[in-house]
Amino acid sequence: MLTTLVDEELLKKVEQFLHLYYLKELRNIAEHYPRRRRLIIDYEKLAKFDYNLADLFLEDPDTLISAFEQAIEKMEVGSGKDLVIRVGLKNVPSVRKVLIRDLSSDYIGKVIVVEGIVREMTDVMPKIKVAVWLCKNKECNAMIPVVQEGPTLKKPPYCPFCGKREFDLVEEKSSYTDFQKIRIQEPLEYLRGGEQSRHAAIYLEDDLVNTTTPGERILVTGVLRIKKGQGKSAVHDKYIEALSVEHVQKEFEELEPTPEELQKIRELASDPNIYDKLVASIAPAIKGHEKVKEAIALQLFGGVKKELPDGTRIRGNIHILLLGDPGTGKSQILEYAARLAPKSFYVAGKTVTGAGLTASADRDEFGEGGWVIRAGVLVLASGGLAAVDEFDKIEAKERQALHEAMEQQHISVAKAGIVTRFKAETSILAAANPKFGRFDEDEPIINQISIEPTILNRFDLMFVIREVKTSSEDKEIASHILKTHKAGQMRAQYEKGSTSITAEEVKEAEDVVRPAIDLELLRKYIAYARTHVVPTLTPEAEETLLNFYVGLREKGREKRVVPINARQMEALIRLAEASARVRLSPYITKEDAERAKNLLLSSMEEVLMDPKTQEIDIDVLYTGMPKGKIQKLKLVLNTIREKTQIQDVVSFEDIYNEVNVYDINRDELEELLHELLKRGDIIEPRKGLYTYVKP
Repeated sequence: MLTTLVDEELLKKVEQFLHLYYLKELRNIAEHYPRRRRLIIDYEKLAKFDYNLADLFLEDPDTLISAFEQAIEKMEVGSGKDLVIRVGLKNVPSVRKVLIRDLSSDYIGKVIVVEGIVREMTDVMPKIKVAVWLCKNKECNAMIPVVQEGPTLKKPPYCPFCGKREFDLVEEKSSYTDFQKIRIQEPLEYLRGGEQSRHAAIYLEDDLVNTTTPGERILVTGVLRIKKGQGKSAVHDKYIEALSVEHVQKEFEELEPTPEELQKIRELASDPNIYDKLVASIAPAIKGHEKVKEAIALQLFGGVKKELPDGTRIRGNIHILLLGDPGTGKSQILEYAARLAPKSFYVAGKTVTGAGLTASADRDEFGEGGWVIRAGVLVLASGGLAAVDEFDKIEAKERQALHEAMEQQHISVAKAGIVTRFKAETSILAAANPKFGRFDEDEPIINQISIEPTILNRFDLMFVIREVKTSSEDKEIASHILKTHKAGQMRAQYEKGSTSITAEEVKEAEDVVRPAIDLELLRKYIAYARTHVVPTLTPEAEETLLNFYVGLREKGREKRVVPINARQMEALIRLAEASARVRLSPYITKEDAERAKNLLLSSMEEVLMDPKTQEIDIDVLYTGMPKGKIQKLKLVLNTIREKTQIQDVVSFEDIYNEVNVYDINRDELEELLHELLKRGDIIEPRKGLYTYVKP
């Protein structure tokens, strides 16, 4: 902050204000110095004392802060201690709250308030506060201290003793303060349509360093400054010199509904057809896929985050994976869900890395060549939705970074001595294509997608979106597409001033793709439910979920498969909680439990059904193959091991003669041998001859 000359009258007023309101606070700071080194002035108290003084703080902060710091120095609150107490400001009028995109040159040198999510953060670096310069004239050798302001180092214009203009910095004689840069981006809820989020650089000094971490939402009160551009350029960079940093705890604050909107939300919540209306409000341009849309609706409302007495945290976020043939509208569904979520990010797999999804530590110019910690999509969208298209196109090694984020809901970074953890309470809606273009109905779905089982088993629901098979379905979809395009054509003609189309005709044509609930109202509905409704299980709902889980497990024991496990039980509870939130209900009813049960069962039947046995088998999520195939692999491997104890190699025919009695045909045996070769359990020294590899 600039050191400014202050007149005696202003200094006297500031002293009076400090004695009246902050004498006790200053003594407290002095007692805990240097752990506490900043006095935060409440603007409202200052305005109550002298409105002109408060207004001057906003318009000319350098003068007022200098006055406050000089007044504090004169008060000698430290009882002989050598104190340097900094001054900040809070509770600035809302008229000074500025969107990052609106930071114009009109605000340079004035106090402003910006809100944003911390995207990047540098390590704490020393910054010269008072630079001591040595005159290079050997006959002089004078040492001249210069108070440093701003980001660039300043020399004296000339030596006051000999008039020379050449100096060397005496680093060991100079004094320093802690310095850190962060970059914040606009809250996602402020963006509309295809708008890009804007960023602002914030400079933190002294006791403000390390007061925040990437992914956190903060309110910064500070002074807009300019940083000289490269060379002789007239264009300057801008940054905000922070006076105070506050953490914003409440999510979706600006999406609080008005009393009229709240009344509409309550009417919707009590509507017996609310779930159908939600389905009709998600991607109405895409025909069908009602189960998928219902699941996404529940994902948007979300389950309840819980913290147990032992510190264990249970996530409330619901993860959904859409597996589908190309051209079935997966991307449009994802994009629409991202628009609908009060807080969201949409990314495509081909363009995203593991660090881009989670977090990273890198060296770059923003960190002055030092380390910069960057938050990825899952951190920035914490509390909201991350829509990840082409999930299968993300490299396998990059997807590994998702394990921790999807279950533990946080992300750890350990690099170059930097060890930190970020909150990532984010729901993931992902879409992936089959390996070979389209799904083969005779093969397990899991075998046809290139995503690791360890990632797949963290999704609560998985749905297969297939190409239609009947001519009647073809006709319905084609008709819907035609009506959708016609509505768009009519809207374009009407907006161009065509007199042959009326507003009523346009409205009638658009009804086919009009969501049942207005998009903005639905966003507020979701935000309200997530922040105000925490439902609990009723005995009937508990019994329904328990009977479903135990019944499936018992049926699996009879078939010697595992159809469901504890992770699916937790998914059921999350879905039931979300269903209750839709109704703004404090209770989870039997109907909510039934809805959750039906969605999970539908998901498992589509993805986890073994086409050969027609049984749901959860093992495919953990091993990548059904239990029946695992048993056959073990049978073939044991056969080869036993035979190679007697002879060096065993032929394909010998193996087949042993295993064909277990319903393994030649084609299946070839597939099993290929799998064992790939895993390194056996080798094939010559064509058609195999031997066991000892572990």
